[in-house]
Amino acid sequence: MQQRSYASLKEGWHRAFIALGSNQGDRVGEIEAACREMESQVDIRIVRTSNLWETEPMYVVDQAIFLNGACEIETRLEPIELLDRLQGIENKLGRHKIIDKGPRNIDLDILFYDDIQFNNDRLQIPHKLMLEREFVLRPLCQILKKTSNHSFPQGYHPESLSKNLVDLQKNSNNPPISTFTPLSPSLSLRPLSPSRPTHIMSILNLTPDSFSDGGVHSSSDLTYLRNTLLAHLDSGATILDLGGQSTRPRAPQINPSKELSRILPALATLRSLPESQIDGKAISIDTYRASVAREAVKRGAHIINDVSAGTLDPDMLPTVAELGVSVVLMHMRGTPETMTSLTTYEGDLITAIGNELLDRVRAAEKAGIRRWRIILDPGIGFAKNAAQNLELLRRMRELRDFPGLEGLPWLVATSRKGFIGTLTGVKKAEERGWGTAAAVTAAVQGGADVVRVHDVGEMGMVVKVADAVWRV
Repeated sequence: MQQRSYASLKEGWHRAFIALGSNQGDRVGEIEAACREMESQVDIRIVRTSNLWETEPMYVVDQAIFLNGACEIETRLEPIELLDRLQGIENKLGRHKIIDKGPRNIDLDILFYDDIQFNNDRLQIPHKLMLEREFVLRPLCQILKKTSNHSFPQGYHPESLSKNLVDLQKNSNNPPISTFTPLSPSLSLRPLSPSRPTHIMSILNLTPDSFSDGGVHSSSDLTYLRNTLLAHLDSGATILDLGGQSTRPRAPQINPSKELSRILPALATLRSLPESQIDGKAISIDTYRASVAREAVKRGAHIINDVSAGTLDPDMLPTVAELGVSVVLMHMRGTPETMTSLTTYEGDLITAIGNELLDRVRAAEKAGIRRWRIILDPGIGFAKNAAQNLELLRRMRELRDFPGLEGLPWLVATSRKGFIGTLTGVKKAEERGWGTAAAVTAAVQGGADVVRVHDVGEMGMVVKVADAVWRV
């Protein structure tokens, strides 16, 4: 996989910004296919992408809702050559233009090319309609916040574009619906929708030594596994998180083949359930090993939940990018063996964690992971003491709005953790349900999009009430 460059461009390379849009078929799939086609060209490199935004149609309003985004590329193609290449990709993906500004499975438009102004009968740069299109300016401005060493055409500086975007938003009758994060072909998160439901991720640890449920779930008893998975689904889980390596402090490390031997039977059992049981659900694999992630995705997993955010295996982020699945990037310092000694944060806790997570987001983008495939986790209990865990829950909204992390969805995992036992005096992890319920409610109030829990039925009821209070 090619490495993306954030430095000055080499001789012969140019920087361009491309608008992405789709409102037909598998909208995410179409946009990602277009990105793959761009990256398959030897003279185009994608540097970074924006979030995807669901947007009501403009101009021709009697059509389906769009997904819109943008990407920054480096290219050796001249403007007309780039246009020809993008139109070739549209044609390859089956775009058929019936009416102007009407429905399309894929739409690729050049917004900027270096700092030039270009105009002929086929192409105008900057794009002639971009200043009136909120659905173009929003993802573009998001990328421009992270772009350095780039000049823009006169009148199109990022500050003026941001001001223009604000003006459009004030007067728009067509605001974007929300950012859009795909989890599986039939499940997604919309983290900026105020009325969104909080999703339940159920925990199925297939390990003998996890802190709470070690040894409870055996990968050798397929009947038990099937019944457990069905119980989690019937209780309201929409994401099922399968793990074969414990990440509790000082847990012994097993090899990847052993980890897979624990995970794959449960994954196969889950994939064998009737379509009516798993439609609208997603399968997550709790691993920090790229080889495990690859094999699990090959067998049908949709999400990789990496407690190290790619720091424990240098192949993880490039592998996730290649596989094209979504990833949970969790904040952690060190390893499960060392994290309890790494709880000293200089300055403000939220600022420190926000910056460290931002570094991991940048690493993921540099590896080629699309921004719309990223989910964040503040890492409750990982390299944090009890007071820090409480502060994180108290200030989750500040993390959601941290510069550079805006619009990304959040997973919060508090279930049965040690700080709850410390506060309640309950030593047995499996008896910490009441304390977990309070922590889950705090996570929902703070804006969590997903909560990861052991007691699916009970916490599902907690989430329903918390959503009714906070998601209005």
